[in-house]
This record gives sequence, C-alpha cells and structure tokens, in this order.
Amino acid sequence: MDVHGDPAVMGEFWSAAIGVPYVLGSAPDDPGDLVGKVEGQGIALCPVPEAKTVKHRVHLDVHAASVDEHVALGATVLDAGSFRWTVMADPEGGEYCLFVRDDPPAYRLYELAVDAVDAPAIGGWWAGVLGARIEHDDEGFPGLVEIPGAPFEAIVFAPVPEPKAVKNRIHVDVTTEDVDGLVAAGARLLRAPDADISWTVMADPEGNEFCAFTG
Repeated sequence: MDVHGDPAVMGEFWSAAIGVPYVLGSAPDDPGDLVGKVEGQGIALCPVPEAKTVKHRVHLDVHAASVDEHVALGATVLDAGSFRWTVMADPEGGEYCLFVRDDPPAYRLYELAVDAVDAPAIGGWWAGVLGARIEHDDEGFPGLVEIPGAPFEAIVFAPVPEPKAVKNRIHVDVTTEDVDGLVAAGARLLRAPDADISWTVMADPEGNEFCAFTG
C-alpha cells in the first residue's frame, strides 16, 4: 500500500482496521509494516512522493462491527446508502468498502476488489496465475476463491468503463518460481531485481502492478 504522508498514521489506522499489529521499521527510513501471525497476512507500507489523485482501482474490503468504529479511527463515510456495504475513505482518502458483521473475525481483511475493463478476461487470467477457482455473481462477474496462500477470502473484479490511468496505490505480492512463465502468460516486466530491490515488478494484462518474489 502506497502512503504519502506520515506512515505511522496509515499504519496505525490499518492495524486497527484489520486487526494486525503495526511493526515499526528498524531503520529511520523504514516505514514499518502490518505483520500478522500467518505467512502473508498484513500490509506492507510503501512511502511515495505523490498524493492520491484518482479513485483506487484496487481497494480493500473489510469486516467491521460498525461504521462508527471506523469513523472513530479516522475514516470518512463516502457512501452509506447505494450498496449493501458502506464505502469509506482512509486517512489519506483511499477508498475501501466496509461490511458490517454481527460477529466480525479477529483478522478483518475480507476481500481484494479490482476495477476492470474486461472483468471476465482479467479474472480468468488471475485465476490461472494463482491457481484459484472462479465463482460468478448473479450478474456473471467473476470472483476468485480458494486462492492458495491468500490472506483474504477472495479477489473480486468489478467492471468499469475507464481504463487504468495511473499507478495503483494498492498491489499484491506473489511468490513464484517462474517469472518468465508469468511473462509468457501475459504479464509485463516493469523492473527486474537490481541493487535496490530483490523482487520483480510486473503488470497484469490490464496494467495492474504486482510484485513477484522468487525463492
């Protein structure tokens, strides 16, 4: 997750929002991360110089006991009446969707939601890459479930008319033994490992960035 201001503000907010400890970094320039008890659980914070300018194309869906709970943490209600969930904004204005539950789980990250120009195509692509099963909703739009190793229940794809315009502020990290295989499947290489990073930065067929870790 990209953060523009004080990383501690976003770290503490999202720690409380999803129920994962915020672990401070060991170096002055390390913003810290949200680190859960299970491998892959949590959120890595990535400081960036640019503030949010457009609606998140990738956002989080979160379980909660109430909307007021999140408002008290520093969130803002954006839309409380159009859907069966509530659209919220985090302290930096990043949209997320809140699903109120009678008994929310301790770990409250529910789903990852992705805007897509061609939801069936990109959903099928990610299903193949992740080895996930596709389920379609009542309107025929795809969601991925049974994702091996995922720290959330599903990835859902929502059709939108506009193509991706700027770098996503939320992206997934995946593990793989075959970066070349991802490229052969249709991913694009954005940045290879170098002196500063040990992972590969890639983009899916609709341009959504993700990081691939090997070994």
